[in-house]
Amino acid sequence: MTPQHVYMLFELIVFLFAISIHESAHAWVALRRGDPTAAMLGRVTLNPIKHIDPVGRILLPAIALFTGIPLLGWAKPTPVNPRNFRNPVLDDLLTAVAGPFSNFLVAFAAVILLIVISISSVSGHQAVAGMLEGAPLAGSDSVFTPVSLFLFALLQINVVLAIFNLIPVPPLDGSHVLRHFLSGPVLMAYDRIGFFALLILVYLGGGILRRVIAPVMGFFLGFIFKFL
Repeated sequence: MTPQHVYMLFELIVFLFAISIHESAHAWVALRRGDPTAAMLGRVTLNPIKHIDPVGRILLPAIALFTGIPLLGWAKPTPVNPRNFRNPVLDDLLTAVAGPFSNFLVAFAAVILLIVISISSVSGHQAVAGMLEGAPLAGSDSVFTPVSLFLFALLQINVVLAIFNLIPVPPLDGSHVLRHFLSGPVLMAYDRIGFFALLILVYLGGGILRRVIAPVMGFFLGFIFKFL
C-alpha cells in the first residue's frame, strides 16, 4: 500500500469522525439552549450512521478522492426547532457555529499531539518533519509515522470542514448567521439558492476554497513548525 493510499484511507476515517462530531455538536448545543429535537432523534452521538447523508457524506467525498478537490461534504442536517429556544436569534447562532467550532477544537488537539510526538523522541521528530515535508512514510518503520500521518489528516480535514461550513451559502452553517440580517424577498431568494449555489461553490470554486483554507492551515501548522 502506497503512502497515498494510506493517507486516503485515513482521510475517509477522519472524515466520518469529523462530520459526526460536527453534527453532534449542533445537537448538543441546541439541547443546552432549550431545543431537544435533535437529541430525541439520537443525534447527540459520534455514531456516523446517525448522521449519514447519501450525497454529502458518500457521493461528494468519493468525487473528491477521484478528482483531487478538497475532501468536502456534509451530513444529514441536524433538526432544530427555533421556537424552543429561549433567545431564538442568539441560540440559533450558537447552535450554527457549534459545528465548525468543534472541528477547530479537534484540529487544535491534533496540533498538540503532533507537537508532543515531535518533542518526544528523535524518531517522533523525524516522523512529524517527514510528514510536513511531504514524505511521511519514506524509509521509516517508526510507529510515530502512521500516527503522525493520521493526526495530520485529522488536522487537515477538520480545518477544511470548519472553514467550508462557515461559508455563508445555504444550507451551510455560515448562512444561519447571514440570514438573520436579511428579510422579505431578499431572504426568500437567499434561501432558495441553497443546494445549487453549494454545488457551484464545490465544483467551480475549488481555487477560491484553497485560497481561503490555506492561511488557516498555515496558522495551525505554524505551531508545529515552532517545535521542529
